[in-house]
Amino acid sequence: MDKLSEGLILVSKHRPSAADHPAEGLKRFFLIVEYDGTDYCGWQRQQNGPSVQQTLEEALCRLMGEEIVVTGSSRTDAGVHAMGLCAHFDSATRIPPEKIAFALNTMLPPDIRIRESGLAKEGFHARYSACGKVYRYRFFNSRHDCAIGRQYAAHVPLVLDVELMNREAQALIGTHDFEAFAASGSVVKSTVRTIYRAQVTRCGDEVTLLVLGDGFLYNMVRIIAGTLMEIGTGKREPGAIAKAIETKDRLALGQTAPAKGLTLMRVLYGGDEETALSYFD
Repeated sequence: MDKLSEGLILVSKHRPSAADHPAEGLKRFFLIVEYDGTDYCGWQRQQNGPSVQQTLEEALCRLMGEEIVVTGSSRTDAGVHAMGLCAHFDSATRIPPEKIAFALNTMLPPDIRIRESGLAKEGFHARYSACGKVYRYRFFNSRHDCAIGRQYAAHVPLVLDVELMNREAQALIGTHDFEAFAASGSVVKSTVRTIYRAQVTRCGDEVTLLVLGDGFLYNMVRIIAGTLMEIGTGKREPGAIAKAIETKDRLALGQTAPAKGLTLMRVLYGGDEETALSYFD
């Protein structure tokens, strides 16, 4: 285990303001949401198709009998999946907080499930209170693609050198300016992020990349995955990640890997250090 992980402490930089508290007469609830993103245009409500946020808000409105706005911790792209996206909403409902998950799951389509619901802590904000995230990217590494599970992994027919990919991934660890790892046109205040763990492993035909960081730029994990895939197949020379960090040159990196291989495993908050590192055991 690397030194950054050994001393991992997740601390939110967010300082709650009046906007982080529900209006008078309302309570703030949190949800842990799992979804298959195959048939959605992403998390965020959009004009060009159904989103997870829209579907969830419509179900909550029917359940609560009031207008509900859901705030998510992340905005996953079309086709990206989630096992543990956190969201919050404010409501005057008298439904017991832990029962909301059961009620919602009777109203949601089978590709969206609420894994947990509860009353949020004072000043909690699903997005701004978050301290980190764990992402997983899966490759199906076989001459022929799979039939079952094909919507959750990118097919790579050439043999992947997993040990080489794992060594390359270690260049991510630390606090760096990841400007080269952001999709073209993305706008953020800072491109500096801290990566605590990065690991590539194989189990049979399945090759898995796990990344733990305090945050990620738009398409960052998919660009990392595409770069590691090219290095693992010999298409790109090792050292590309370190070079891209140093030069901030997007051309030093590989393609953006397909959305379907990416899953947001967990959004992390203060005190979640043990949970974060458990993905890498």
